[in-house]
Amino acid sequence: MFKILVIEDDNDLNELFCSVLKRNQYQPIGVSNADCALDVLDKEYIDLIITDIMMPGMNGFELIRQLRDAKIDLPILIITAKGDIMDKQIGFQIGADDYMVKPIDISEMILRVQALLRRAKSVNEKKLSFGGTTLEYTTWTMTDANGTQILPQKEFQLLYKLLSYPNQIFTRQQILDDIWGIDQEDSHTLDVHISRLRERLKNNTDFEIITIRGLGYKVSKK
Repeated sequence: MFKILVIEDDNDLNELFCSVLKRNQYQPIGVSNADCALDVLDKEYIDLIITDIMMPGMNGFELIRQLRDAKIDLPILIITAKGDIMDKQIGFQIGADDYMVKPIDISEMILRVQALLRRAKSVNEKKLSFGGTTLEYTTWTMTDANGTQILPQKEFQLLYKLLSYPNQIFTRQQILDDIWGIDQEDSHTLDVHISRLRERLKNNTDFEIITIRGLGYKVSKK
């Protein structure tokens, strides 16, 4: 079960975020300030952080800077009332992975958490094998019986996602959210990348990408 650290000084919001995360099978740990958050990080393995910016003591920006300076690269989602474009720019520049402005849609928060955790899983595992095919995340290479080839980044990430969960159907929107970001709505982009991957994989004997009409795609063993 993924552990999520929630840093929010509004008790009602903190309890709401934690309650919703718990209902979605996550293990939340709620704290009210950055100092308490650092104490938790010293004692617990955390998979993702949700943090406010404006809080007593060290603010959210300072906390993120400190974590990134310490080479702690776990996903960070900012949820704040500070919706100015300059605040968003600062948040992303110092190392936040996503940014939401209050008031938020709780269901959207869960979608963003899911997407961030999927990306982190793919990045952290680095290498994936399926039959005689191996994907190397650090070099974006695919090696099979036909040799080794370097894939464009998005094609590699798409194939890595599908191969990570053989036979699992991913909807088109799930793939777009995960690979291109939650605001991406151009499904033609996905069609183009699937077509290119199929051309690259035409001689692969381990697996194939299957279209599930009306839903999305999955990878199945040949």
